[in-house]
Amino acid sequence: MTRAQGPGPALHGPPDAPSIVFVHGTRLTGSMWIAQQTALAGAYRTIAVDLPGHGRLADTPFTLEGAADVVASAIRTHARDGRAVVVGLSLGGYVAMALAAREPERVRGLVLSGASAEPVGLRSVPYSALAGVMSMADGPRLEALNAWFFRTRYPASIAEPIIAGGFWSAGGAAALRAIVGERFIPRLAAYPGPSLILNGELDLAFRLTAPAFVTAARDARRVRLAGATHLANLDRPAAFSAAIHRFADSLGGS
Repeated sequence: MTRAQGPGPALHGPPDAPSIVFVHGTRLTGSMWIAQQTALAGAYRTIAVDLPGHGRLADTPFTLEGAADVVASAIRTHARDGRAVVVGLSLGGYVAMALAAREPERVRGLVLSGASAEPVGLRSVPYSALAGVMSMADGPRLEALNAWFFRTRYPASIAEPIIAGGFWSAGGAAALRAIVGERFIPRLAAYPGPSLILNGELDLAFRLTAPAFVTAARDARRVRLAGATHLANLDRPAAFSAAIHRFADSLGGS
């Protein structure tokens, strides 16, 4: 596995601009956000972290609290006023909710994509099953298959940074096991700030359960991206970035 180079998160945009922190999904790294960082860098300081078990932090065991610590540290270190809009996809959305409930003063706004389902009871079965598959199916062949998938589905400007960031199946499996049994609706309900539930139209497992998250949130709006799957930010990068831009703009510069 090729390790991501350089210390700390990927930074784009003016240091004195309002900040947006991006939190990646299972087995990927902060490199999955390159399209959003590029699109938003003119107006925002964008910060893309790697979570424990992935990329730069591959040797750090994943825990939900430890992952939230990574995001909080990035905000404290790189956001101009110690606050940021936090955008999380899939695993990243669950980490974002954990942080927002624990340290709401750090989170100016919350964007959740592909994270509007509770991994408890019967709904936890797919998470556990995927963790099992990821634990067994690692190595060069899976690496090559992952690279093929991204190169055939997405333009090189998106696919190549993701491939360079690596695919972290063992870390992803550990992360999935760590969130199974955790309840996130109460965490979202505890966060007093504004939220955006931003799901792909074709991501039915998360889109159909999104209303419960919208209802639980103190101040939530919901956007559905036509034609997008679970990887909504990759399937519809311009529309995803525009939705974040509108949401962040609506919060003002403070």
